[in-house]
Amino acid sequence: MPHPASALRFARAGAKIVAFDRADAVNDTAQAIRTEGGEALAVTGDAGSEPDMLALLDRAEGAFGRLDIFHANAGITGGAAGGFFDATPDIWLETLRVNLIGPFLAVKHAAPRIARTGGGAILCTASVAGLRSGAGPAHYSASKAGVINLVQTAAQQLAGTGVRINAVCPGLIETGMTKPAYDRARASGKLDRIGQLNPLLRGGEAGEVAEAALFLVSDAASYIHGQAIAVDGGLSTSHPTVRRPGENRTGVVW
Repeated sequence: MPHPASALRFARAGAKIVAFDRADAVNDTAQAIRTEGGEALAVTGDAGSEPDMLALLDRAEGAFGRLDIFHANAGITGGAAGGFFDATPDIWLETLRVNLIGPFLAVKHAAPRIARTGGGAILCTASVAGLRSGAGPAHYSASKAGVINLVQTAAQQLAGTGVRINAVCPGLIETGMTKPAYDRARASGKLDRIGQLNPLLRGGEAGEVAEAALFLVSDAASYIHGQAIAVDGGLSTSHPTVRRPGENRTGVVW
């Protein structure tokens, strides 16, 4: 499930939160916010389903009266095992459905509601993997490249509405999605190698992405629109990878 750091950070800044995910653990996020004195509602559903998206927005407006910010943060890797030539159309379809169709549905249905109350902001979670090769499997990378282009395209469509849209592009961050890699590094005593290709020489924390997310939806970013902001320790300055000529990820040499 998406990491709750952004929801918690937004709540600490005074936002009333509707936390949405297909996993029941979303209730834990809402409870954590309420424990800290914030207001939160938990809703379960599928971010890539149009009926679920409409139901989410209706619940949000019904609970709090208006919608000012939407953070399209749900995402899946689609399965990182194997390589380009091992992936199936089903893996591609499901990854695109959640990672790209989901944000499209958010923009399509949230933007008019935000505009009706005077404007606000939409933030999509993309990835440094969407910027260039070397930071994720092909199906995931393509879906996140689509999110970046969606943000750029939507910015033009939202002209004059008072609704801004941007994307945050996390690098290597310790979340549920990257937990297997972190667990393997810990088990093998190689945790210090996590993030070694970043100029900052470390992996990131979810709270660091949450700070960037809060900035992008706040009035402090009032003149930032249609942009993809990397929070990656400098990884996207090069995306260095190690490949032998003629070898694909499955190890088959042509």
